[in-house]
Amino acid sequence: MLDKLDAEFAFGREALDVRAYRQELLSSNIANSDTPGYKARDVDFASSLAGALRKSGAATGTATSNAAPLAMAQPAGVTSGMTMATTEAGHMAGKARLTPTGGSSDDYGQLQYRIPTQPALDGNTVDLDSERVQFADNTLHFETGMTVLTQQIKGMLAAITSGS
Repeated sequence: MLDKLDAEFAFGREALDVRAYRQELLSSNIANSDTPGYKARDVDFASSLAGALRKSGAATGTATSNAAPLAMAQPAGVTSGMTMATTEAGHMAGKARLTPTGGSSDDYGQLQYRIPTQPALDGNTVDLDSERVQFADNTLHFETGMTVLTQQIKGMLAAITSGS
């Protein structure tokens, strides 16, 4: 049951993780705009998301559902199987395996260096105007992703509480 619920949020969760990682890179570029020899870095969002989904097992979806199966998101230390004690006949059997997801930023593919439009004489390739635009665009997409996930959660909560 929980794995099906988690699968509904898999795409959004991975997309937000990649967006957050990209935001770190862009803010690092902006912070180092005056550092001599600094090379502006970024990741390709689409390929990074595809790689993260493939690595976490979400690349194989089913034809009947747009949700792809992913391991449950748990703290990194939780790697062994767990069982729940059922004390009443109506309790669900807890046979879910808890495995860590997320992990290092290595899941998001290779870092890429930007091709400078106007390289500086000191070797710095950060174009501050371009970085600001990319930062704002990434922020907008992150907030949109959060809104979509929030609406999914509200919809599920409404479905759960409507039967009460």
